[in-house]
Amino acid sequence: MTHTSLLLAARILLGLLFVVAGFGKLGNVEGFGAYMATGGIPAALAWPVVLFEILAGLALIAGAFTRIVALALAAFCVVSGVLYHFDPSDQMQMTQLLKNLGLTGGYLLFWITGAGAWSVDARLGRDDSNAYA
Repeated sequence: MTHTSLLLAARILLGLLFVVAGFGKLGNVEGFGAYMATGGIPAALAWPVVLFEILAGLALIAGAFTRIVALALAAFCVVSGVLYHFDPSDQMQMTQLLKNLGLTGGYLLFWITGAGAWSVDARLGRDDSNAYA
């Protein structure tokens, strides 16, 4: 596989995580809002969070606005990991925190490299993603 195809595969895999999570929450946005409130985030932000997850995931998959989207997803992973998974007494929650931090690393790589040649960004000449093709 080429760097170009691997970057595309990585964008699809990392983006799908948020797209699937966002669509999954559509069945019970109110319940998700109640869960958000347990971490100190107002339940009223449930809809914006769901929309962010879906749209940011799709943007990453397409390679559109990749650097800023990747940075936003990285920040989201850190904040949600700390607010909802930091519990040193619970090994499963700590594993979930580490998963979030690992994902953060993947998103930060796209912040550094851009989307790659097979992307909306490259097609529109928005950044130097072709340097990593």
